[in-house]
Amino acid sequence: MPSVVKINVLTVPAEQRETLEQRFAARAGAVESSDGFEWFELLRPLEGTDDYLVYTRWRSEEDFQNWMSGPMQAAHRGEGGGSGGSGGSGEGERPKPAATGSTLWSFEVVQQASPKKG
Repeated sequence: MPSVVKINVLTVPAEQRETLEQRFAARAGAVESSDGFEWFELLRPLEGTDDYLVYTRWRSEEDFQNWMSGPMQAAHRGEGGGSGGSGGSGEGERPKPAATGSTLWSFEVVQQASPKKG
């Protein structure tokens, strides 16, 4: 069964970039131990867009959905790690999101390559 790639496209105004990156750094480890998780990358735009890409790769769609319905929900509530889309505004209040928009893209891996060894 081929792996599944999920790319969350987050629109982040320039003044919120540092906040977003700090929130992802604070939640490091929140997804890595999830069953079926294979890879994560946070991609910062260099030019021409305010869109960050949050790249995750999963063994299956089921593994991704299990993460979405459990550990991801807890992380976004601030339990056991922070969220890339949330952050601090005050005690007891839900923090203001760093992103102003979000779109989820889904792909199935049909080809891949890695560097040649030797």
